[in-house]
Amino acid sequence: MVRLGHLLHQKRLQRKQTLEEIAKEIKIKATFLAAIERGDYNKLPSPAYAQGFVRNYASYLGLSKAETTMLFKREFDEKRAMKVLPDSMVKTKEFPIQRLRIQQSLILFIIFVLIIFSYLFFQYRAAFLPPSLTITSPQAGNRTSQDVTVTGKADSNATVTVNGEPATVTSSGDFQKDVTLFPGSAIVSVKATNRFGKSTIVQRTIDVQ
Repeated sequence: MVRLGHLLHQKRLQRKQTLEEIAKEIKIKATFLAAIERGDYNKLPSPAYAQGFVRNYASYLGLSKAETTMLFKREFDEKRAMKVLPDSMVKTKEFPIQRLRIQQSLILFIIFVLIIFSYLFFQYRAAFLPPSLTITSPQAGNRTSQDVTVTGKADSNATVTVNGEPATVTSSGDFQKDVTLFPGSAIVSVKATNRFGKSTIVQRTIDVQ
């Protein structure tokens, strides 16, 4: 019984060409051409590649397309055809891809959790942090009269008191309070308290004439 591989091999020898020479001409690896000549189709990448490689090789050598197709179909058992790489190697290559997908999913989950926690912290930061508070006037060590206007800035949602007396806070957090002090060294104590009971106290010592 005539075998396709033997027929191709004989035709190549008649043309006095090597597998490497033909491989360069038809752009098919010499190892694949050798496998075709041996009838070792399981060394080819896939059934579709096997049929295409055989057709191109036979056409290059000038063999009948109908004859080579018939011989190939008779010899080639598609159900038993294997890929170039064994399953063990394929699984080895798939494993890193699977692991990469798991890592990507984990990273996305961590980012999502961080976004949620950041949002909650921003919304409820007043429950954990004391309110901001600065005194613009008077400055420590200033000499001033008994009637003093205390100004500054605090969180807009905070309640501000100056020496225990409530001050008006604007929507931007600015506050102002007129107080009367006794002559001598006096302390101006400003306290800001948020709705969660967190407080910040800033004091200024001034010289009252």
